[in-house]
Amino acid sequence: MAVVAGEADGVVGGDVLIVEDHAPLGCRPAATVDVAADAGQGATLVGGDGQGGQASGHAPTLGRGSDRQNGLVDTPEQVTPYERFGGHDFFAALVRDFYVGVAADPVLRPMYPEQDLGPAEERLRLFLEQYWGGPTTYSDERGHPRLRMRHAPYAIDYTAMQHWLDCMRSALDARQLPPEDDAEMWTYLSQAAFAMVNTGFE
Repeated sequence: MAVVAGEADGVVGGDVLIVEDHAPLGCRPAATVDVAADAGQGATLVGGDGQGGQASGHAPTLGRGSDRQNGLVDTPEQVTPYERFGGHDFFAALVRDFYVGVAADPVLRPMYPEQDLGPAEERLRLFLEQYWGGPTTYSDERGHPRLRMRHAPYAIDYTAMQHWLDCMRSALDARQLPPEDDAEMWTYLSQAAFAMVNTGFE
């Protein structure tokens, strides 16, 4: 479970795990990632009623940043989570520390076929930046995330998911976000990681 990054973008196998293309977690979240979202619409969350919604009620979807940049939104400019969290520097540090953990993890590291984790790190960073309202470089270069499809070649179980989340939790703790921002991001990461689990359901 090169959980969330790599060819899987985010986790395992060069990208297998939760977001960019990664995923792990330990308990069923209240919402799951809708991996069938139409290209250009970004990943959304589907609650128990089947209605789409954003992580934590207001996490931005992929592509929302482009509307703002193209002047298609007439409402007053709002600060995006990307900007609120700290912009590029925040996500670069978060993903860097995450991959330091992955490199030393006996469960996750074997899931990445690449000797150099740099490309997987970049993919995950670009994905997270766009998801939270930053530049649209990820979709410009790679198209729709399709996280479950990208992670399908890798056997991702609950153990891999939890290892992925442990690495991400350490990286997020080091950023010292305000409690509400931390909770918002962690809710999304946990749900995304859980959605990538594809084996070990017995």
